[in-house]
Amino acid sequence: MKTFLISLLSAFSFFSFGQTPALHQHPAERAIRFPDLDSLLTLTADLHMHTVFSDGSVWPDIRVQEAVRDSLDAIAITEHLEYQPHKADIPHPDRNRAWQVAEKSARPYKLIVIRGSEITRDMPPGHSNAIFIEDANKLLLDDPVAVFREAHRQGAFTFWNHPNWIAQRKDGVATMTDLHRQLIADTLLHGIEVVNDLTYSDEALQIALDYNLTLIGTSDIHGLVDWQYKVPEGGHRPVTLVFAEGRSLEAMKKALFERRTAVWFDNTLIAREREMQPLLKACISVEKAWYNGDSPVAYVTLANHSDAYFMLENLSGYTLHEHPDIVLLPPQSSLTLQVKTLEMLDEVRLRFKVWNAVTAPSQHPVMELVAEIK
Repeated sequence: MKTFLISLLSAFSFFSFGQTPALHQHPAERAIRFPDLDSLLTLTADLHMHTVFSDGSVWPDIRVQEAVRDSLDAIAITEHLEYQPHKADIPHPDRNRAWQVAEKSARPYKLIVIRGSEITRDMPPGHSNAIFIEDANKLLLDDPVAVFREAHRQGAFTFWNHPNWIAQRKDGVATMTDLHRQLIADTLLHGIEVVNDLTYSDEALQIALDYNLTLIGTSDIHGLVDWQYKVPEGGHRPVTLVFAEGRSLEAMKKALFERRTAVWFDNTLIAREREMQPLLKACISVEKAWYNGDSPVAYVTLANHSDAYFMLENLSGYTLHEHPDIVLLPPQSSLTLQVKTLEMLDEVRLRFKVWNAVTAPSQHPVMELVAEIK
C-alpha cells in the first residue's frame, strides 16, 4: 500500500502548475469557487499585488479586471512605499493613487478594493503589508517600528510578506527574529504569508501556529495573472479564503484579526484544524447512499462543491469495490463509491485523510462522512 501511495502521490504531483488542465479544465469558467460555511461567508481575496505605481507592469484597472474574471470578492493594492522604480515616468507624490484608480474602476462590480501599502525594508523586518489603512503617505517614516505603529494607529491589519524569500533568506527558510517577536508582542504584526507567488513555506506555517498569526496566501503579482499562473491552461492564482460574517470591509477585517482564514494554493488547502474541518465539511458531502438488492455493497455518492481536486485516502475500515484506498474526487462533481460493508447497515461512516490539505507541516486532516442508507 505504501508503494502504491507514493506512486499515486507522484502522479498527482504531475498535475501542478502547467499540468492542471487534465484535472480541472474550464477555461471559459475560471472563477475560484468555494462554498460558504454554516454561519459564515467564504470570501476569496488576493491581498498583495502591484501595479506601475511601484514595480508592477500594469495599470491598476487591469488588477481589477483580472480579479473580476476570477470572481474574487476582494483585492488589496499594496504598492511599495519606499521602492519606486517608475517614479521618473509616472510621478505620483500621493502614495494612495493606485488604490484610488483601482477603487474607481471597481465601482461597477461587486469587488472590494482594500487600501494598503507594502512596507519595504531590509531584514529584519523585511517586507510587510499594511491593509485597511487610511493614508499611505503617513507611513513614509524612517524608523521601521514607527511605520508599524502608524499603521496600527490607522487600524491596519499587518502581515509579514514572503518570509522565505531567497533574496532576504538565502536558505529559503522563514525564521523568526527578535524584531518580529517584539512586533507581535506589541500587537503590531498580525499575520504571515505561508504562500507567496509560487512558493509555500512549512516554516512560515509553523511560525503562524506558534505565534498565533493569521494564515495568508497571496499572488504578489507584478505581471499578468494569466501568464504567471497559467490560468488559460487551468491554473489558478493563490488566494486567501476569508470566513466572514458579511460581505464588507468591516467583516473582512474582523475575520482577518480573528484568524478565520484558509489558503488555496496549487490545488492545496492550508488552514488550521479549526477552519479546515468546517471548510472540508462544506466542500464534500454525501449526496445519496443505497444498496442494490440484497448485496451488502453500499453505493455512496460523494459531491464536491468546490474547485479543489481532492485526493482522499480511505481510512474507514471498509474496502472499496471499484477503487483502491486512494480516491480522486474532481472539482464541482460527484463520484459514486462501492463500499463493501459485509452486512446491511442503516448508515455507513466513512473516514478519509485529505492529502491535498495541510493543517501543520507534514500534517493532513482526517474527515468523517456519515452516509444514511435509503
